[in-house]
Amino acid sequence: MAKQPLAYRLRPEHIGDIIGQQHLIGEGNMIRRMIDANRLSSMILYGPPGTGKTSMAMALSATLGLRFKVLNAVIDKKKEIEIAIEEAKMHGNLVVIMDEVHRLDKAKQDYLLPHVESNLITLIGCTTSNPYHAINPAIRSRVHLFELQALTKTDILEALNRAIGDEKKGLGDIPIQVTDEALQHFADSSRGDLRAALNGLELAAYSTAKNSEGIIVIDLHVAEQCMQKKSFTHDKGGDHHYDVLSALQKSIRGSDVDAALHYLARLIEAGDLDSIARRLTVIAYEDIGLGNPQAGPRTLHAIEAAERVGFPEARIPLASITVELALSPKSNAAYKALDHALKDIRSMNTGDVPDHLKDAHYQGAKDMGHGTGYKYPHDFPGARVKQQYLPDKIRHKQYYQPVETGKFERALKQMHEQIKTLNKNESS
Repeated sequence: MAKQPLAYRLRPEHIGDIIGQQHLIGEGNMIRRMIDANRLSSMILYGPPGTGKTSMAMALSATLGLRFKVLNAVIDKKKEIEIAIEEAKMHGNLVVIMDEVHRLDKAKQDYLLPHVESNLITLIGCTTSNPYHAINPAIRSRVHLFELQALTKTDILEALNRAIGDEKKGLGDIPIQVTDEALQHFADSSRGDLRAALNGLELAAYSTAKNSEGIIVIDLHVAEQCMQKKSFTHDKGGDHHYDVLSALQKSIRGSDVDAALHYLARLIEAGDLDSIARRLTVIAYEDIGLGNPQAGPRTLHAIEAAERVGFPEARIPLASITVELALSPKSNAAYKALDHALKDIRSMNTGDVPDHLKDAHYQGAKDMGHGTGYKYPHDFPGARVKQQYLPDKIRHKQYYQPVETGKFERALKQMHEQIKTLNKNESS
């Protein structure tokens, strides 16, 4: 029988064996309190790959001496869930550990939920997806949500050293020597994914020949070969993708050009030109707006250039426009003014269009008073004349609140104030 993978053999069997996640299992924290109270509640554990979600679920069950069954929402059919429920009915509460819980279809959910509610089973769902986005609300409302954090380099090194020294489950039964440089590389290149680090170490241990002294020496060169400098991971449809897009926009909004370029680089490395184009266009109008009115068309030109040349050259116009957006004056006055107007519309705070503004280009309009009394601004000096444009009900509303960001918006503010002053003078 083939030996089980190192990462599987080293799964913790007790809460005390878990590496990292002290914000959950440390003294006084929520999951530790469940253990201390000897009462495990249904929960969803979510976080990046290799953080030990399934391992933690198994360790929690074992710590409390509870029977558990591991299922996969994608692979296992409804029949497997039915078998687990029948087992719980016969022998009492069962912990059902459900990997990929966000992939549960409606039929499985409908069958499972009543038994979670009645506490016949304790459900521990495991997923890399954000449950607030990916988990059905019916499930989410019945469980606690706990986020596992990516393991630190110190955590990874602790696990690697544990694996090297464990004679029963690890590599301690073979003559192995791992240099500090190799250990550092395993930890660095795994990017917080313990499974990846252990897989790399295991490959190195079983693929490296013994030296003349009968020792397997794993140095930096071997570690680099076995880890193959793990490629940059970025799931275009995943939660991390939207986090990076959000960080890009907030960095540009906050005028932090270095952070903006960092997050742009992540998206470029992922080859996601479509998302970059959409987000930069939104930023140009939402965050720059009237502060630099040319930002919109210039962004569109940069995107057009990027799309025409493609990667890797597309990074050049994208870098230029990102720097310009980050360092441009910022203004959200225009779209905020529109949002205030939309709020009135949606709350029915409107009123009728004044008669003199109504369409007068049809027979009978004049008889109804439509268009009567309208003053054509171009017939007056400066193409401006005082008259009421808003409905009577909201005639004194002011949606646009001018601000001073760049020279363009300062000019708009000056013009806005001049018009208000002229209107006031004409009224007196």
